[in-house]
Parts: sequence; structure tokens; C-alpha cells
Amino acid sequence: MSSHKRRRSIVMKISQRLLAQIDSDLGLSLPFVKGRINHVRNCWHFCTDGSAVDVMFYDEKDFVNGMNRIFVTGQSFEVVILAFTLMDTHVHFIIYGTLEECTRFMHEYLRRTSQYLATEHHLSNRLADIPISRQAISDDVYLKTAICYTLKNAPVGGLMYTALDYPWSSGPLYFRRQGLWCSPQWFCDQDSEQSTFQLTVREQRRVLKSRRHANQRARMIDQLVFPGEYVACEVVERLFKTCRAFNYFLCSSREDDVESREGTISHLSIPIQEMRQHRKELCKEMFGTDSLSNLDVSSRLRLARALRARYNSSAKQVARVCGLVYDEVKDRL
Repeated sequence: MSSHKRRRSIVMKISQRLLAQIDSDLGLSLPFVKGRINHVRNCWHFCTDGSAVDVMFYDEKDFVNGMNRIFVTGQSFEVVILAFTLMDTHVHFIIYGTLEECTRFMHEYLRRTSQYLATEHHLSNRLADIPISRQAISDDVYLKTAICYTLKNAPVGGLMYTALDYPWSSGPLYFRRQGLWCSPQWFCDQDSEQSTFQLTVREQRRVLKSRRHANQRARMIDQLVFPGEYVACEVVERLFKTCRAFNYFLCSSREDDVESREGTISHLSIPIQEMRQHRKELCKEMFGTDSLSNLDVSSRLRLARALRARYNSSAKQVARVCGLVYDEVKDRL
């Protein structure tokens, strides 16, 4: 099997159902008509507040683990990742899928990141209060703008990279010659079985910190899962259609084009039904019962703190599902 076909077969595992719908929802099959704006559905821009924490990724090891965490987390959700950037204080994702699935993916990614920070840097609940925002993407022009805005975070933030060479993003994937990664540091000859599948399943479990999602066919570059395994770069290339159009949007997109869209970006919470189920499970784990009626106020407050730390949900939602009055406990959450 050629390296191109092998890559596509692995990418297709992201979501057979979603990739079957994506042509229609993103208007990928429509002929190009100059000046026409095509409506898109089920596409979202998620980001975290860069001023909420001092540091989210401290060093190269943290970034590598953060990249691999996208691969591991994405296996559990019906989402297609179109673009992303990990910065030291915040993250950006452009994701295709239902709002519920994309929301759950984002919460789970941050929960795993918070867990990593607690284990590796002894920073408990580091991301417990970090605001998460989203924007609905309604047309193809804005989708292209949002993708390029996401990729330009590193150079706009003053880092000495181009948008196409920042290693902790999907920028180096698009409109590149098949078989090459972005720079010598991450070079991988994808026609070589030895370098493409160089880790055993046991080694991948160790690197990915997950037994469930280790995949012996996932291409690894040293300790890094090749980002082409979990980013649907072919979809993005079809969206832009030509490298010239991609470069045009990359050069012309501005911060204001994204941040002023729809006014204030709405904050994000896990659906209340799902949070109630998480509450029952955690309540059983902590107190041996899944009923709030068996808990006093002190125990309910402990449960609320644990829920918020684990699922990064809003204080109001957590208070509500734990039977607490928000105004009375907000300073203790």
C-alpha cells in the first residue's frame, strides 16, 4: 500500500460516518463560483482563555504529550479535527461534528491535560477554572479565515516561526509534498516501515499513556504521533482547493476578523443530562451512593469541587446538579 493510501486509510478511521457527511456540510463538492459564499454546518472554533493560566505547556515534553493527547482523545468522539494550535498558555481547535460531540471532546482534552499537569508538575486542578469558548462557523469564507487565524497564533504571538513551520500545530500538514513532515526535527520517511511503525504496541501504550487507544499502525516520529493521523488535512485542502487560495487567506486573515465575529464568544458547559450521569458515578465512587439525598451540605460541596475539577464545567452548572445554591457556594468552588 502506498504511503498516501495508508495515510488516508488511517485518517478515515477518525469517523466513517462524519467523513461521509462532510462533503455536503462543508460544500466541498460544489463547483467554484467566484464571489459565492457557501453555507457550512457542524463546524466550530474552540479556544481557551490565554490569560487564565500562566503556563499550560512548560517544555517540549509537555507539547509532545499535548499533541499525542489529541490523537488519544479524538478516538473516543465522533469529531473531525481540521486545524489546531497548542500555545504555551492556551489552545485553539477547528472541529467538525455535532456541537455535543465537539463540546465533549474539548472538555475531555482539557481534563486529560489537567491530569497530566497534576502528575508531571504537581499542579492539581490547574485548569479547573479555565474559560472555554466557542464560535459557530456558518460559511466557507469564515471557515477558511478561522483555520488560518488558528495557524497564525505562533507568529502573531511573537514566536520565531512561520505559520507553516510551528511544530505544535497542524500548520505544516497542508499542501505539502506527500511523505514529508515539516522540518528535519520531525522528518520521517513514510515509505520506510521501520520509521513509520517503529514502536511496538507496548511502547505506544507507554508513549500515549493509554492502553485502550494504542494503535500499532499509527505512525510515530520518535515519541510523537504523526499529526496526519488525526488531522483531516485532505478535507482542508479540498476546502481551499489551491495552495494559492490557502496562502491568500493565511496572509489576509486578521485577529479582528475572528474575535469580533458574533460579539462575545459563548462559554461552554457539558450538557446537563451528561453532567447528572457523571455526578451519579462520582458520587458512588466518593461516598458509596449515587443519591444526593444521602449527602449533607459538606459532602455535596466536596462532590461539586470534584466534578468541576474533573470535567471543567461552570460553577453554576456544578452547583445546580449537586443541589447547592450557587450564590451561597460560589466562593468555595
